[in-house]
Amino acid sequence: MSPADALRLTLLSSLWGLSFIFMRVAVPEFGPIPLILVRMGVGALLLIPFLLSLHYLRLIWQHKGPLLILGVINHVLPFSLLALATTRLEAGFTSLINATTPIFTALLGALFFATPIIRQQYLGLALALLGVYVLSADRLDFAVGGDGWFILAVLGATFCYGIASNYSKTRLSHLPSRVLTAGSSTMSALVLLIPGIIWWPSDPISPLAWGNALALAAFSTTLAFLLYFGLIASAGATATSTVTFLVPVSALLWGYLLLDETLSMQIVAGMLITLLGTAIATRLVRIKRRHRLPQAPPPPG
Repeated sequence: MSPADALRLTLLSSLWGLSFIFMRVAVPEFGPIPLILVRMGVGALLLIPFLLSLHYLRLIWQHKGPLLILGVINHVLPFSLLALATTRLEAGFTSLINATTPIFTALLGALFFATPIIRQQYLGLALALLGVYVLSADRLDFAVGGDGWFILAVLGATFCYGIASNYSKTRLSHLPSRVLTAGSSTMSALVLLIPGIIWWPSDPISPLAWGNALALAAFSTTLAFLLYFGLIASAGATATSTVTFLVPVSALLWGYLLLDETLSMQIVAGMLITLLGTAIATRLVRIKRRHRLPQAPPPPG
């Protein structure tokens, strides 16, 4: 990876790490659905300049059905679930559970998309799930006022990402990245329009919440997606996938600096186990098997 790509990767992880901070600040005033409407609506508008071509517009129209499905499973559902989760969970904690997205991608790919999975990846999956348990074992309270349902909301978001990743790979991989990004964002905004208006808050929204919502749309959505697809083109998918491990570190750092969130030993231990398992499951870390040396044949007689 070149120094320029490494810089872009660091910036991308910071922008996606900040998205959890932006949601944490804005969602109490907006509510989950209206906030994601702002995120996808403004994001779609900012992407319009990249579609000023009849060729791109024609591609979006021809693939409007699959792009609609992608928008729902990759934006509408997971973003709304994450926004709901951040009404209760810390930004860094939410990002750590969200880092298990490759786990669901691998599992769903093996179950429904004929993607092979090797023995080493099963070890990674088990380690990552153990890390999630270490992170959340004492918070899995499903009574009124507990965190359990909000933790499940984050896992539901990662499940949606797993479906979306396999779906886009099998159905939409032939489309240009700008068509994927702008088309799915526009479809998401249209899906969210009526629910977002219905649940729009009756109380005035503060400038601080508006600033975080617009930053979420402009920086953590539009700019981040453009950086992401540009990195895939220049550095490759494998190198770009390392952002999975940088985002929670970034979110934990921003949460500590901006929101005074704590960094306990439990969170650090859960993070290390989860990220190690994810690295093994995605084969960024490979376990080499030791080969036995051939034995000498027995002497004659």
